[in-house]
Amino acid sequence: MLTARMQALLVSIYEMGRQPFGLASPAAWLRRAGVDVRLVDVAREKLTDEAIQAADLVGFHLPMHTATRLSPPVIGRVRRLNPGARICAYGLYAPLNAGWLHSIGVNDVLGGEFEEELTAIAREVAGGRSAGIQACPTADLKIRAAAVPRLRFVAPDRSGLPPLEQYATLQLGDGRRQVAGYTEASRGCRHLCRHCPVVPIYNGQFRVVQRDVVLADIAAQAASGAQHITFGDPDFFNGPTHALRIVEALHAAHPALTYDVTIKVEHLLRHRDRLPRLRDTGCLFVTSAVESLDDSVLAVLDKGHTRRDFLDAVALCRQAGVALVPTFIAFHPWVTLESYCDLLDTIAELDLIDHVAPIQLAIRLLIPEGSRLLEVEEVRRLVGSLDAATLTYRWLHPDRRVDRLHHDITSIVGMRLTSDRRVLFDEVSALAHERAGLSRSASRPARDRATVPYLNEPWYC
Repeated sequence: MLTARMQALLVSIYEMGRQPFGLASPAAWLRRAGVDVRLVDVAREKLTDEAIQAADLVGFHLPMHTATRLSPPVIGRVRRLNPGARICAYGLYAPLNAGWLHSIGVNDVLGGEFEEELTAIAREVAGGRSAGIQACPTADLKIRAAAVPRLRFVAPDRSGLPPLEQYATLQLGDGRRQVAGYTEASRGCRHLCRHCPVVPIYNGQFRVVQRDVVLADIAAQAASGAQHITFGDPDFFNGPTHALRIVEALHAAHPALTYDVTIKVEHLLRHRDRLPRLRDTGCLFVTSAVESLDDSVLAVLDKGHTRRDFLDAVALCRQAGVALVPTFIAFHPWVTLESYCDLLDTIAELDLIDHVAPIQLAIRLLIPEGSRLLEVEEVRRLVGSLDAATLTYRWLHPDRRVDRLHHDITSIVGMRLTSDRRVLFDEVSALAHERAGLSRSASRPARDRATVPYLNEPWYC
């Protein structure tokens, strides 16, 4: 327990429309240590000058690329209004951009299992220790990942956050909306997919969140009105026994509560016998990062599955009665106009149009600092130096027609994320086939509403 009361301000920039777990979890640790904590989600509320000026310690959660790119004005404002504050950045994308974050005024950069280290920094601040710049060079990420700690977690404390009703909701096939919560049963991942931002931080490791902590977090959100829970684990079946024990206990305690999870294609196949248990405990859909239907591209990405595996996974999930929601990297250096049309045609043939958020048809490969894609000679030849404006290694497609198509499809879907999925798909497909000079099958008629449940803020990067 700290001997002197201090003020901490934890700030979320953007977390895909979810009430930020990345504030609630460290808040519990800090409050247990005697710190007064204020939580501000700038995607939902105003960050006041008073809150900034009162803080001894300010922490920014940067779990994704979008949040990181949006952070400089907020970090700059904090540094300007409170030059004496200790500023920390934590989450997956903080170590990936450590040098850049230090350059804009961040003192400490923390990685995946950040709660204990953030609490230690709070003790330093309370003890009057100065805020020196803490080095975390990207080249050392794998070394740091070898020492990812195993924490005994604390049930997240969401006090002070906007209510769940102000966040993204679950849209059901019958037109109803339900309040959605979010939790994590594990962090990290056993796998080493080359494009994934989890890999440079965890390097093939994953850490479980203790079952009692997860269930306490779910119970608290259910008491606050949650009717559905998203499990944010990079792969829910990294530890399938742990995962199933949690959802079975969830269902026993809250039989009306539904949930969704993310599972790799190869795990869906390997643990196919467990899919009915997901269905029976309230799983509405499984998100799976399919990324591509081209086996050569899947090999470059080191995804661990093939096109045939994806087709089998679709059939298995249908048989089990769990909707499969595939995500894609639709535009990458190896896509062609013809292979993009093949992606669209396959989605249509498998009757997955309602399963795919329109933004997935426009996702472009991001190559951040630390990406394993930079190990591939072909990729190194393709990219230039790191672009400080986008925090990525930029690339242009060898076929300029592909980049023009990406631009035009982004224009179609970018401002209409919640429009009818079949209408948008039809527009995208018509444009793509026209550019490729290919005929396409007759489109299916638009429906009054989507038939697959989905969260109504469908960003994934």
